[in-house]
Amino acid sequence: MTAEATDVVRISTGDDNVVPEASAGFVATPQVEEVVERALAYLDAGFAVHLAGPAGTGKTTLAFHIANKLERPVTLIHGDDEFGSSDLIGKDTGYRKSSLVDNYIHSVVKTEEEMRSVWVDYRLTTACSVGHTLIYDEFNRSRPEANNALLSVLSEGILNLPKLGRSGEGYLSVHPDFRAIFTSNPEEYAGTHKTQDALMDRLITIQVGHYDEQTEAAIAVARSGAALEDAIRIVRIVRELRGSGVNNHRPTIRATIAIAKIMARRGGRATLDDPMFVRVCRDVLSVNTAKVTRGGESMMAEMVEDAIKKHAGGGSTKRRAARSEV
Repeated sequence: MTAEATDVVRISTGDDNVVPEASAGFVATPQVEEVVERALAYLDAGFAVHLAGPAGTGKTTLAFHIANKLERPVTLIHGDDEFGSSDLIGKDTGYRKSSLVDNYIHSVVKTEEEMRSVWVDYRLTTACSVGHTLIYDEFNRSRPEANNALLSVLSEGILNLPKLGRSGEGYLSVHPDFRAIFTSNPEEYAGTHKTQDALMDRLITIQVGHYDEQTEAAIAVARSGAALEDAIRIVRIVRELRGSGVNNHRPTIRATIAIAKIMARRGGRATLDDPMFVRVCRDVLSVNTAKVTRGGESMMAEMVEDAIKKHAGGGSTKRRAARSEV
């Protein structure tokens, strides 16, 4: 019996990708398109783009919209504190053993065995191999050491696969169509890590903040079906509270969409005259203002009602006219 030397079998994950499509609720206002244009210019020049900003500002949706413009399949990775570098590039998953029994001559039995290590490519390796657009969402939720594999990818165009070195595949040349879009939340957010300077130096960072009033209202209409008049009122209420809370990043556009969608589904209006609207605003916005206190008591209800009175206090024009006639 003879045994062959251990070899490596490399397996791709196959069609583990998504086709980027514009969301039905995506709104391309001049402010959004200006960011998209800049990002595409950087990507076209071969640089990775980093969309940085607080949660709820639409970074992931924007990343998919930009990827859609590149007209390439997307490999999506979500940052994870449990990640190691092998969770990005791949790893050994066991062994494959095969045997051949030769009994051609009746009195002689010859057996050959071959043992091969099985390596499975993970998403970063696949994206680099076939030229996908990589979207690495909230990449700073992964530990910095897990992202070290990206350094040579983004600078030299080479992916290092050290465990495949014995099979002659220790390095992979990155496909020329490969592009990378990263998103991240601020470092002070729970569950995030400080990114190594070497990686940040390889990214072009675009700060994505809250959109202007026009854009936020357009997004609310597209995502909720609410009337533009109501959407504008809700946006102004949310923006008023955003500037007065403990964390001035919140409430976000998500709160606007939630309030607008609930009221639209119930056929209500965004006015102080509608009791349901006031209750919905209190419920949706309470988490963002509960820490604002006076004398140990939460000022949430007072702040919400003040914002509603300021921006939606009179009800509709017809109702104001009817009250004045009485």
